Amino acid sequence: MRYDRPAETLADCITGYTVYHADSQDALSDCFLPAPVMLCIFVEAGRVTAKIGNHLFDPLPKIALIGPTTRALHVTTRGGTMVGIGISATGWARMTETPAIRVHNRIVPADTVLNPTAVEALARQIAALPDDRGVKPLLDAQLPTLLRPMPNGAKGGHMPLITRLTALATTDREIDVAQIAREMAVPEAQLRRLSRSYFGMPPKLLLRRARFLRSFVRLFASGDIADSRRLDPSYFDMSHYLRDANAFLGTTPRRFLANASPFLSASIRARMAVLGAATQALHPPGGVRMEETKDIVQPASSSSNDCLDGVLRSIEPEEALG
Repeated sequence: MRYDRPAETLADCITGYTVYHADSQDALSDCFLPAPVMLCIFVEAGRVTAKIGNHLFDPLPKIALIGPTTRALHVTTRGGTMVGIGISATGWARMTETPAIRVHNRIVPADTVLNPTAVEALARQIAALPDDRGVKPLLDAQLPTLLRPMPNGAKGGHMPLITRLTALATTDREIDVAQIAREMAVPEAQLRRLSRSYFGMPPKLLLRRARFLRSFVRLFASGDIADSRRLDPSYFDMSHYLRDANAFLGTTPRRFLANASPFLSASIRARMAVLGAATQALHPPGGVRMEETKDIVQPASSSSNDCLDGVLRSIEPEEALG
């Protein structure tokens, strides 16, 4: 497992890079929290299958685009390498004219949505790398080929609104769409269109997902998954939070973590250490500056080499054994 931060010039559009590798061709199942869009490129991999809610995707294309999800993603791999590229709502606006709502809770061939020539060239270059240390430099250099020029006209006017909505969705607040619209100085109908087009869901659902994940991550980090004191202040009580858990995870947080492999725990910790946000859905616009995570990361680094090793070693033995 490896995480890397994108170049500063890409930080508005790309939330991070991930590399997962397994030598064994035995089936290995992992789960992922609901998240924004992810471009996944599989190299020398066996059949990969995935499930979002009750929808099975079998097999996944070798260059797959996972749309914005509001259910947990369960993936089964059979060896090989997966390179993941997190795409923000701003990145989506720069990469495609396809409304993100069309790929909500779906997995599609990336070349049906993104520039097929650029996507296929990127996959070939990744496959030619000798090891994962070359992934970040390659992606930093080549991902601009997926980005179209900053749009003009109406879509150009959407760009600052996308940034503003991203910021509002990643901070503690009441889930009040009317209030969000007032703060953004747009009609509610325009806010709904904006959220569906670039975030892949209505604004209320976007805010609910972020609220749930903020609380889930806090409880996970505290070691007490039932500590109601750490819930987002807009939750009335623990039962309110558990209703959201059932909506987004399909079960309670305790059961979700109990059924997950140690990979999920390591992934949350590693992502926080390297990228500054425990999940992609909580990634603020432009990313997190490394100095803002100095109390989490030591030493500060733009790569995952050293601190990720420390994160993985920090997993308790019984947790590592599942």
